[in-house]
Amino acid sequence: MYTHTDSDRPFPGPRDADAYDLRHHGDAEVRDEKLTDLAVNVRTDTPPAWLRERLAQSLWGLAAYPDGRAARAAVAERHGLPARRVLLTAGAAEAFVLLARALPVRRPVVVHPQFTEPEAALRDAGHQVRRVLLREEDGFRLDPARVPEDADLVVVGNPTNPTSVLHPAEAVAALARPGRTLVVDEAFMDAVPGEREALAGRTDVPGLVVLRSLTKTWGLAGLRVGYVLAAPDTVAALERAQPLWPVSTPALVAAEACMSREALAEAEEAARRVAVERAHLLAGLAEFDEVRAVEAAEGPFVLIRVEGADVVRERLRALGFAARRGDTFPGLGPQWLRLAVRDRVTTNRFLQALDQALVMAGCGRPDRA
Repeated sequence: MYTHTDSDRPFPGPRDADAYDLRHHGDAEVRDEKLTDLAVNVRTDTPPAWLRERLAQSLWGLAAYPDGRAARAAVAERHGLPARRVLLTAGAAEAFVLLARALPVRRPVVVHPQFTEPEAALRDAGHQVRRVLLREEDGFRLDPARVPEDADLVVVGNPTNPTSVLHPAEAVAALARPGRTLVVDEAFMDAVPGEREALAGRTDVPGLVVLRSLTKTWGLAGLRVGYVLAAPDTVAALERAQPLWPVSTPALVAAEACMSREALAEAEEAARRVAVERAHLLAGLAEFDEVRAVEAAEGPFVLIRVEGADVVRERLRALGFAARRGDTFPGLGPQWLRLAVRDRVTTNRFLQALDQALVMAGCGRPDRA
C-alpha cells in the first residue's frame, strides 16, 4: 500500500495548495541585503573568468537572431545523444512550464520535498497535482512503490533539492511505465563527483525526460539557460510550445562553452571540492545537539532540522548570514533550514554564528565551548 498525497485525500484541495508558498525561492532571502549567502545554491566566484570572456565576446553578435544549432550539438555530444533529443531552454524553469502546458497530462504526481516550480507550473496550467511525500524517518529516500500506478507524469529531483539526497539511478528508472512521462530534475547532478546515478544520456528508460541547468555550477542564474533531454517526439512537442528564439545568444554561447572537455573537467573538480567542504559542514553541525542534518547529503547544500528554526534564521540574519527557510517545501515545516555548502573559512564563520543564534533563540547552551 502507498500513501500518495500529503493529506490522504485523492487530491490536495485549495487549502492544501495554498499551505506552501511554492513561488518562494532562495534569492528572496538575500535580496536587498548584504548577507553571507547560504540560501542560494549557486557556486561562489562564478562565472569563471574564461566564461565571462566568452560571454563578453558574444555581445558583438547581438544584432543577429540567436542560432542554437552549435549549442544543441554540443549538449548532444556531451551526453552521447543525437541533437533531436536535445532542447535548449531559458533555464530549467521554462522546461517545467513547457512540460505542464505542452504534454497531454491528466494525472500528474510530484515527489516532495523537492524544488517547487514543477508543481507550481502544473497548477498554473490547470492541473490537479498529487503529492508523494518522502519521509524523514526514511531519510527522504525514494520508494518507487509509493507512486500511484495511474500517474501519467511523475516529477522527481536527483539529487533532490532541498534534501540533498541522491537516489539510486535504478530506483528512479523504476518509476518509468508505458504511457507515463518520467521527469527527472538533474539540475544539481553536475555537483556530484562522477555524476553517479545520472540518467542523462539514457535512451532505454521509456518516457524519460531529464532536465539540466547551467545555473548552479557556472553561476548563470541571471542568464537563464538549461536544457531538456528526451525522446524526439517529446522534444518536438515542447519545442512547438516555445516562443521563437527562447534562448539568447549569450546563453547559447555559455551552453556550448560549458560542454567543452575543459569545462567538464573544471566542473568535476568543483564537485570534488564541494564534497570535501560538505563533509566539513556536516561535521561541524554534528557538534550541535539541537541540530539534526540529513546526513545522506550529496548535493552542494545540506538540509537541517532545528526547533525554532524561524527564530534561528532571523538571528542568523542579524549576524550576517542568510539561510533558506524550509517551510515552503511540501513535506517540510517551520523547523527546517537549507544551507548552501561554502568554503571552509565561510563555514567556520557560519558555525560560530549558528552557535550564537541558537543561544539568542533560546535553543542553545550558553556554556558550550
